[in-house]
Amino acid sequence: MMRRVFTLAIVVLAAVATSWAVDFDQYFTDATLRLDYAFAGDVNKQEIYLDQLSQLPRWWGRRTRLDEVPAAGDGTITVRDHKSGKVIYTHSFSSLFQEWISTAEAKQVRKSMENVFLVPMPRDTVDITIELRDPHHRTTSSLTHQVVPSDILIAHRGERGVTPYVTLQQAADTLHCIHIAYVAEGYTQAEMPQFMEHCREAMEALFNHEPFKSLRGRFNIVAVQSASHDSGVSDPGAGIWLDTALGSHFDTFYSKRYLTTLHLKQLHNVLAGVPYEHIIILANTEHYGGGGIYNSYNLTYTRGKHFRPVVVHEFGHSFAGLGDEYPYGDDDPRYFSDVEPWEANLTTMANFSSKWADMIDESTPCPTPESKDSTLLTRRVGLFEGGGYLSKGVYRPVQNCRMRTNEVPEFCPVCQRAIRRLIEFYTD
Repeated sequence: MMRRVFTLAIVVLAAVATSWAVDFDQYFTDATLRLDYAFAGDVNKQEIYLDQLSQLPRWWGRRTRLDEVPAAGDGTITVRDHKSGKVIYTHSFSSLFQEWISTAEAKQVRKSMENVFLVPMPRDTVDITIELRDPHHRTTSSLTHQVVPSDILIAHRGERGVTPYVTLQQAADTLHCIHIAYVAEGYTQAEMPQFMEHCREAMEALFNHEPFKSLRGRFNIVAVQSASHDSGVSDPGAGIWLDTALGSHFDTFYSKRYLTTLHLKQLHNVLAGVPYEHIIILANTEHYGGGGIYNSYNLTYTRGKHFRPVVVHEFGHSFAGLGDEYPYGDDDPRYFSDVEPWEANLTTMANFSSKWADMIDESTPCPTPESKDSTLLTRRVGLFEGGGYLSKGVYRPVQNCRMRTNEVPEFCPVCQRAIRRLIEFYTD
């Protein structure tokens, strides 16, 4: 029996230790600085290049706890006041490029991929640092550059020609809430009524799950009607390439059901002038698939029986940074025994006290054997082996959870706690 540690280690992931809060109005205006980058390289070397700067009319992100991040992610973007060097904003993320690094293709060819990040518009000159980290949490690439707000080459977007959108739910406090935008992909103009139906279905699916259900008033949700020339999405494996709003397609990294878009600049062009922070792309297809990248976007198929659980599962990735709790071939591992995953619902036991050790009953054996009792599948917290695409060496909190299969109707207690903490981080 593995010895358990029940001491809860409270990990505060802050960019710097400060004794005072960052005053939003002192350093920022009520506008957004959009930063476009290219991530490039291969398995041996990765580089970051600045592409373009843009200004959007409003800021829809958080206005408190600006120098902290709630989850580490695979990278961080940090804004420092140029005069004092003080961290005045930081944000964590993951990217498809970093995921691609773990594939066999990255050993054979060099590629570049688009990435877009939003930070509040600074009042004065700032230094911005963006860092990428590997699965061992080591920095693999970084770039620091200066931004002068008065720079005449900072493009202005979202002041005209805004993509039509409909408010599905208005938060009680629109300045201290979480802004979600549903975006249409593969819907023609004539199919927009179907898109709106899918948006409402996806929204109700999300709020049927705790803790979203009890904290529903903290979310502001819009539906962005970005029309496509063609109906559906591209399916390279079937030889189908379509002209759609975001250029999404199946077979990402040659995985049949992995549905993503690499056109992040176009995605954010569509959203310019819309109130948004977190993005859920709904794809007009009956082919099963989707993808979710932490603090980037969630993309989900809509016309199938698993639409509702899949859109919620992928939001668990893109919003909450939760990891997949199922094995998937044991190839190209992303988790290693000497380092603890940053995802709240996975552990390698490298530092289990920082995860859910405090939620395990003393009578529960660890590792925890699987049970045939259906009442225990999602509620009994333990240490179940198999997760993070690996059958051995990575453990999940419960036998079954929304982050493991489509059939389970809820997030497990550990995932619920992680989601609740994240919502409170953004809105309290």
